[in-house]
Amino acid sequence: MKKNIIKKITASVLSLSLLFALTACGTTGNGSEADDGYKVAIVKQMDHPSLDEIANAVAAELDGFVADGAKITYEIYSGQGDQTILKQIGDQAIVDQVDAIIPIATTAAQVMAVCAEETKTPVVFAAVSDPVSAELVGIDYVTGVSDALNTQFIMDMMLKQNPNVKSVGLLYSLSEINSATPIAEAKLYLDAKGISYIEATANTNDEVITAANSLIAQGVDAVFTPTDNIIMSAELAIYEGLIDAGIPHYTGADSFVRSGAFATCGVNYTALGGHAGRLAYQAMTTGMDALEEFYLAEDGIITINTETAAALNIDYSMFDPMGPIVEVTTTAD
Repeated sequence: MKKNIIKKITASVLSLSLLFALTACGTTGNGSEADDGYKVAIVKQMDHPSLDEIANAVAAELDGFVADGAKITYEIYSGQGDQTILKQIGDQAIVDQVDAIIPIATTAAQVMAVCAEETKTPVVFAAVSDPVSAELVGIDYVTGVSDALNTQFIMDMMLKQNPNVKSVGLLYSLSEINSATPIAEAKLYLDAKGISYIEATANTNDEVITAANSLIAQGVDAVFTPTDNIIMSAELAIYEGLIDAGIPHYTGADSFVRSGAFATCGVNYTALGGHAGRLAYQAMTTGMDALEEFYLAEDGIITINTETAAALNIDYSMFDPMGPIVEVTTTAD
């Protein structure tokens, strides 16, 4: 029998009514009144392109079920990177008797699992890179889609592009559990290749800029960042400095690349969000019993920022034998 894992989350004194006025990001006009259909809360850990892309894909998937005759209403919320706000969103969702909660990113998933522990409301997470380390397995009302990163493949890309790499910057946040496993994997890979690495960690936008500048000053040949929400939020503020220094930034998601990083091989977040939406619908309509503890999102798509590649004078055709390539340009959206 699966066990329930309860985490202690500090409660907030913030007014719930004010909270929801601030954090509700959007509501569909589709579906029916609460008594007639299914209600879903889509909860982003924070606002940034990756999580926004997933939330929009979840919503589009749910809209598809509405078009087929299902009765679904949903709202999208942002926890603004604050566990207190996430906890209040989750608690209110339970009070509102939603039929499923779809948290996006690890901390949001952990908090929603706590909020739903008593009612066993289905929690279907999206973009949790390491569900085992996050203790989101073995809970009978929790499932979801993991965006676990193929760190070795990205390291292989780095060496394919520059076999003479001597030093790699590892840029990540200590507060992001998503980053722990791939950073450990990157260290093992680099150690085995005899390549040195320099770690630079940050937890705020300003700290990310400072950390990136420190790697530039130390002359690293490349930078690697996994699926780290903190770094992603600041990518637009650091990519030009890395380009000016001639340093390619390899990352864990295509949203980084759309914000100026050089390359990734990772998950398609639109497809991941659609998968999470389908799982949530199944959980609401037929129950959790037939669902696995979690599912791995498909990867293998190489995404290249062509503007960044040109600025770095990199011919990315070298990646052609490694898999399908998607070309993007930098956007602030």
